[in-house]
Amino acid sequence: MKTITISEVEDYDGEEVTIKGWLYNRRSSGGIQFIQIRDGTGIIQGVLKEDSVGNELFEKTLDLKRESSLLVRGTVKEDERAPIGYELEVSGVEVQHSVQDDFPITPKEHGPGFLMDNRHLWIRAKGAAPVLRIRHELLQALRDFFDEKGLVATEGPILTGVSVEGTTTLFETDYFGEEAYLTQSSQLYLEATAAALDEVYWIGPVFRAEKSKTRKHLTEFWMAEAELSWVEHEENLDFQEDMVHYVVKRVANERWDELTRLDVAPESLIEMVEKPFPRITYKEAVEIVNEAGEEMEYGEDFGAPAEAALGDHFKKPVFIEAFPRELKPFYMEPMPGDERVYAADLIAPDGYGELIGGSQRIDDLDLLKQRLDEEGLPHEPYEWYLDLRRYGSVPHSGFGLGVERTIAWICGLDHVRETIPFPRQINRIYP
Repeated sequence: MKTITISEVEDYDGEEVTIKGWLYNRRSSGGIQFIQIRDGTGIIQGVLKEDSVGNELFEKTLDLKRESSLLVRGTVKEDERAPIGYELEVSGVEVQHSVQDDFPITPKEHGPGFLMDNRHLWIRAKGAAPVLRIRHELLQALRDFFDEKGLVATEGPILTGVSVEGTTTLFETDYFGEEAYLTQSSQLYLEATAAALDEVYWIGPVFRAEKSKTRKHLTEFWMAEAELSWVEHEENLDFQEDMVHYVVKRVANERWDELTRLDVAPESLIEMVEKPFPRITYKEAVEIVNEAGEEMEYGEDFGAPAEAALGDHFKKPVFIEAFPRELKPFYMEPMPGDERVYAADLIAPDGYGELIGGSQRIDDLDLLKQRLDEEGLPHEPYEWYLDLRRYGSVPHSGFGLGVERTIAWICGLDHVRETIPFPRQINRIYP
């Protein structure tokens, strides 16, 4: 008898199989039990008939509590009424572990605090597991896109001695008596590896000590970052546009069932990322926000209401470019004779905010030194970064995509904490 996963049942219609999984739910009616079995790939309903399996097994199964682990034998039967189109006519149940206590998470409504305290169990839930499978698909799609484009996977250190995105959101730590920080971004280090390898990427965790409780913020999150030698601003935007188009389309096609279970229409996602994406200047964006009734002054950064207004206006991802220099970090290339920089944020529709931040990087040594001085940053910790401009500097660009925000947007979730197995927030480090 073949052991299969639930996702494989359509290939075994009419055959007897074994499924290893957990009891997700159960109801009974007279001499029939309907048990829902879940594994890592889905949920299937099994039908136990007392006159078929015998009184002893039938009664034993009645006593099982939710999340007991089982090996279930039965015949796969096509059934158009079943959520996945198939059910299992059960002939045998072997109990691997019988749960003694009631499972804490029940079908009733639970508050987010309770669910996050029990995140180690909540990830088994019908709504949580599809999100994690979509996360897997998105990360794999990003890697495949970068690989197909010829980028080389490389890494930056988690522990660093420099700030990338400003000094106010750094997690400080003692590094054998020396001051060090958890990385905000691997960008500066990727610029170094790009000078050796041409075009590089990295996908991994970054940390921001930002005391924010909004639905779009975590203190530890993942970014997909790339640095591209010999690439200037417009080509950088083209690359990002191609990436988002590829990745979202891939997730929609490969995780159609999971998205449908989350009440997301995959075809709408595919339509939303059709190229080209609108590109507007920061000044034009401010005007659109004000026309939508949200007050915003030139020189302010975009808050949640402003981002929502831009999303409502375009109904698809939109690039905001030509930002005032004071709104962006020190390393961004200024536009000629202007107080603006070659930078762009990709804003998602439906109020999900900034998905990507990117820019052309300064490649002139004297200008980079000047910008460090203007920002009040000491040269010494950045000497290695200045070396990249002393020895064979070239025009280059890069960006970082926030993985959790992108997943939240794709899945239509209320909060980014649902997009990562164990979220870290300012008030949460358990479990």
